[in-house]
Amino acid sequence: MVVFYRTRDTFSGILAQQRRAAAAIEWSVQPRPTESHVPRWYLVPLRVLLIGFFVALMSFAVSLFVGIWIIVIRARLQGFHPNMTLAYRHVALPVAAAAAVVAVIVAAVVELRHYRQAKALAEIANASR
Repeated sequence: MVVFYRTRDTFSGILAQQRRAAAAIEWSVQPRPTESHVPRWYLVPLRVLLIGFFVALMSFAVSLFVGIWIIVIRARLQGFHPNMTLAYRHVALPVAAAAAVVAVIVAAVVELRHYRQAKALAEIANASR
């Protein structure tokens, strides 16, 4: 809130008030000193499993969609009735299982590296205080 004071020199009163407002803004913009974030080791396997589950779910959905289209197109070209269970058994499930294994391995490597880096940075931050 800006309040103007009457002084002999109105211009100097406005400048003083603007300086006070600028100082208040500078003070409020500065970040508060907070403690460094210490990583939790028990969250690493949880994140790895969640990432693996979601990647498996998405790969199952995409591979099922592609498998159904392939089976329908093949059935139309060869002139027989399509058996949709083949899309589940022979396309979607193996692709999703392989994608889940790869996703869990990659997520484990990435999360462990991130955990170790965050832990080292937290120790450095705590040592510098």
